[in-house]
Parts: sequence; structure tokens; C-alpha cells
Amino acid sequence: MSNRIPRCEYPRPQFVRESYINLNGEWEFEFDFGNSGKARKMFADDAVYSKKIIVPFCPESELSGINYKDFMHSVWYRRKVELVKGEGRTILHFEACDYETTVWVNGVEFKKHTGGYTGFAYDITEAIKDGENTIVVNAVDLMIPGVQPRGKQSEEFYSHGCDYTRTTGIWQTVWIEQVGGTYIKNSKIKTADLSGIINCDIAVEGDINDTEIQLTAYYNGEEVGMAVADVMCNTVNLSIALNEVHLWEVGNGRLYDLKYELLKNGEVVDEAKGYFGLRTVSIKDNCMCINGKKVFQRLVLDQGFYPDGINTAPCEEALVKDIELSMACGFNGARLHQKVFEQRFLYHCDRLGYIVWGEYGNWGIDHSDSGALARFIPPWLEVIDRDFSHPAIIGWCPFNETWDWEGRRQADDVLAGIYLVTKAADNTRPCIDTSGNFHVMTDIYDVHEYESNPEKLGEMMAENDLEAGVVHEPHPKRQKYEGQPYFVSEYGGVWWAPGMENGWGYGQMPKTEDEAVDRMCAQTKAILGSKACCAYCYTQLTNVEQEQNGVYNYDRSPKFSAENYEKIRAAFAGKAAIED
Repeated sequence: MSNRIPRCEYPRPQFVRESYINLNGEWEFEFDFGNSGKARKMFADDAVYSKKIIVPFCPESELSGINYKDFMHSVWYRRKVELVKGEGRTILHFEACDYETTVWVNGVEFKKHTGGYTGFAYDITEAIKDGENTIVVNAVDLMIPGVQPRGKQSEEFYSHGCDYTRTTGIWQTVWIEQVGGTYIKNSKIKTADLSGIINCDIAVEGDINDTEIQLTAYYNGEEVGMAVADVMCNTVNLSIALNEVHLWEVGNGRLYDLKYELLKNGEVVDEAKGYFGLRTVSIKDNCMCINGKKVFQRLVLDQGFYPDGINTAPCEEALVKDIELSMACGFNGARLHQKVFEQRFLYHCDRLGYIVWGEYGNWGIDHSDSGALARFIPPWLEVIDRDFSHPAIIGWCPFNETWDWEGRRQADDVLAGIYLVTKAADNTRPCIDTSGNFHVMTDIYDVHEYESNPEKLGEMMAENDLEAGVVHEPHPKRQKYEGQPYFVSEYGGVWWAPGMENGWGYGQMPKTEDEAVDRMCAQTKAILGSKACCAYCYTQLTNVEQEQNGVYNYDRSPKFSAENYEKIRAAFAGKAAIED
């Protein structure tokens, strides 16, 4: 084990403070297969921990130093950290920990957090002391079918089909920030219109008497707008009229910088830095628009898995590389599939002008049970709250392929309820209720179509006639098109894995590399040729374990020759009929 600090970059780029203690690196670790650790007082100072783990990598991963692939129903972490108590507040942050997390600081227990994809934080001020402090974390991950959303984590011992290695416990950055007694908690930024007006909702914690927020915007280092407002009831709503308008567009992020200052009796008591993009998302003429202009979405399915880190990128450069690899093939964005991606990834999407759909790892939850609403809503609202201000996110998709659950059909009120909750939390973006099937209430009508024969796929797309209200529909008995923009949100999946046993993709594996590339190009041309289709999403960016249908290998190395990548780029970047 080394004493290096992996993933040491600041985890929250939209709201950065100078005070920051990264707790990634070596922690004590212990398995708890019987989930009896609390009864055995594993949170006590004298509890025995026999292993070491590298956080933030899950124990299933090579990078964690554990590399244990079997089920772990409960795991424990312990770490000592030097702190100065001071006069302000100390906040302990977890960017993600799967699935039920309980935390002790110096023996003081904090409220359990449920949900494996979203971050959470504790004010640990009253529990800490000057000098050495002990943090203990227990993660319980029972993988209960129907109850626990698992995304693409395999519910069987081995990875199989399109389910992969599991993730247990901490899998994103753990960190501490120390703030004053009164501080800014978070912010949401919304573009009011393209004339250069933004609206900001800012939450403040602590004593708000005689406090105000000053917000200053910059572009390329020059001040372009400022506003001040009093703090009322721990919240502030203010608008900035920018004197320079630089629109966020596909392929060009054009980000503004923001400076937050919290003043009490005229003195700055808290400050932070952030950024935003000026853009709007709308729907017109059966197409999605950015800044009022039609944009054909050339998307790729991105699962966000890595050979050595599983759900966690080994380094920040790997996050950037995935975006660059996608853009090199002619894609302008991605469906971030069955996973909530980390904030650092979204930051790079923002700055590069790379459009994405925000999703959730819903597989594993019983969507035939109306009780799923209670389990799904809290973590899903955490996702929307955290990622609201990212300009790269152009839509939300809480569910994917809600197939029958043990013979029972989906509860339509679950999908409708989540759709309505999503729209209430964010009315600035479209929402797809469930990608592929079975739609109940949706702003975009998407389908998954894995017909591997390009000619047959072209015939299917030729059925589309928006004026007549007719589109190719894989599930006509379960859902009905009602005039929304039409999106082929999964197709292709052409696999090329000569000599690999137990690998798979969609359709028969082609006999040669050239045949594989020609097939994916022809499939894409068939979809681009439909005047009804406003977007596509090709499956997928990289191979993932046994699923061998990526445009690149699992380790991100090239899968095809340079000449064939030129063909691929020309196909995916080809002009769509709807763009005429």
C-alpha cells in the first residue's frame, strides 16, 4: 500500500472553497459478511480491522487493493484525521457510497443515508476535537431484489449479459471542508433568457441576521455582472444581467466564472467560486433545441465502467479521455447510462460543450409496486438538486427499460409520479419517463431498436411519418406515440471480439473487422435518413467486461484500424435528414 492520494482533485467544481481536506487514500477496512458489525461495536476504538483499502475505489476493484469479487453484504472503513475544531463548522462529505451508509465520528453516530449513487454530507462539528479524530463508515449493500436500485451491477455471482461487476461501499471521493458559523450551502443557476439574465437560488446555513449575498460574474477574467441581495429565511433569489452574452453551445462550452460572497454586517464571512453556462433547452417542430436552434443529438451510450476501478475512473484524465474518444468518433454527447456520473465528469462535459442525459441506476427496483415511489423519489431528487446547474445536462431520464417484473406489468403511477416530480423539481429540461419502454408520460418519445440488418432497420425508419402521427413502434400494445420528438435512444451494439469466449453483442458477430464497421455505419445511415428522428444513441462507447460491442476496447485502446475509424467518424457525424 502506498500513501498516495488518488483522485485528489476538488470533487465539486461548481462550488469551490479553499478549505478542503481530501480523505482519499489508505483506510483501515474489514469485511462483515454477517452484517453484525454494529452489534460487535466495529465503530469502537479498540475494534480490530485486518485489512487496508485505497479509497475511493470499491473493494471489488483492483485499484482498491482488495479485489474481492464476491458479495459483501456489509463492509467497514476506519480512518484517523488531524483537525482543528476552530469556531466554524466542519462538514464531512461523501460523493457516493453504496448502499446504506452509517457514519461515526469519535464514537458519535450520524443519521443513515440510503442510496448508492448520490452524495451526502454531515455537520460533524459537535463530534470533533482538536488533534486526532476517528471516522468510521459502515456500508450495507444487501442487493435486495425489488427494493434496491442496482443499475448495471450483477445480481448473480458472475457478470452476465449486460450486468457487470458490483460496487460496494465508498466509490467516490470522501472529503472535509471547514466553513464559518454562517455559510453558503449550495446554489442553483438557471438561464432566464438569452439576453444574458441568469437566476440564482442560494441556500445559507447559520445565523442570517444582517447577512447578504454578493454574486459577481466574470468572462475571461473580466467582470460582466454583479448583484446583491439580503438573505431571507435562509435563502436568496437574485438575478444577474450580464453585459456580455456568450452562449453555451454544442462543442463550445463558453463558461462564465462566478464568485460567491456572504457578507455579515458588511464583512465577508464565506466565499466560493463556481461557473455557469448561458443556454436554454426547448422543443419545437419535433426536435430538441439549444438556444432556440435545432440540434440533432449524435449520442453514444456511456456506461462509465473501467477495468481497474469498476464504477470509478482511475484518474481525472480518464474522464476527459472518454469524452475526447467519443467526440473523435463524431458523437456530440452521451446517454450517461444506468449510473449517476461524478461531478468532475460533468464539469468536463460543461467546458467541452458535450451534451448528456442525466439518468439513474433504476434496474433492481420493482417498478410494478407503487411503493417504489417512496424508495425512488428521495435519491432521484438528490440527483436533480446536485446537477441542476450543469449546462451540459439537456434532459433527465430516471428509468430505463421497465420490463415486466416477475410477470407483473409496471405500475404506471410510478412512472407518471416520477415524471411529475422531475418536472416540478426542474421545469427547464425535458424528461423521458422510461427510456425504450413502456412510456406513460414523456416529453420525448424514444425507442430501442437492435435490428442488426441495416436494410430492415431502414425499412423500419421509413415507417415514420410525423404528419400522420406514425412512427416505428417496437411495443405497440404497451405504449402509444402522441406526437413528441422521436429518438432512437439505443441501436447498433455491433460486436467485434474474434477469439473471445463468452463475449456477446447484438446480432451475429461479423466475419471481419471491415464488415463490423460497415454494419454500424449502415445502421447509422438508416437512422439519419429518417426525417422523423431528432436524435440517436449508439450502443456503446467501450466494451464492458463480457459485452463486446463498444467502439473502443474496455481499456480504451483502439478496436479498429485508423482507416476504419475515419469511416466511423464520417458515419456518426453524417448529416441527418431532419437537419434539412
